[in-house]
Amino acid sequence: MSIPDVVWRADVAREFLTPERCYILETYNTPTDRSLSIAHARVEPKVTTAWHVVEHTIERYIIAEGRGIMEVEDFPPADVGPGDVVIIPAGARQRITNTGSVDLIFYCVCTPRFEAVNYRSLE
Repeated sequence: MSIPDVVWRADVAREFLTPERCYILETYNTPTDRSLSIAHARVEPKVTTAWHVVEHTIERYIIAEGRGIMEVEDFPPADVGPGDVVIIPAGARQRITNTGSVDLIFYCVCTPRFEAVNYRSLE
C-alpha cells in the first residue's frame, strides 16, 4: 500500500464558501468509502450559518477552535468551544453562530458520507 492510499492531504486551495455562509474544505469524501466523510468547516466571527438539514446523514461537529452557539431542532441553544462534540441527527434542523472574535473551526464527520443531494436549505 502506498502513502496516497493511507494519507489524505488537505488542499487548502480547495476551500469554498457555501451558500449557508460557512467555508468548507472536504478533507475526506470519496464514493469508494460510503461509510463516512470528514470536512473542515470555518465560520467567520459574528456569522450565523443558514438553517438547513442534511437528510439520511448523521453529523458530528468536533469543535477545534473558537466559540459559538449551536442550535439543533428544538433543543436549547448550546454554547460550544474547543473539544466539544455536537451530535446532529439525520434530517435535524440546524445552524451555528460564531460568537467570538476569531474564526470558529470545526470538523464535520458524516455517516454515511455527505452527499449534496441530501442537503436542504431552510432559508
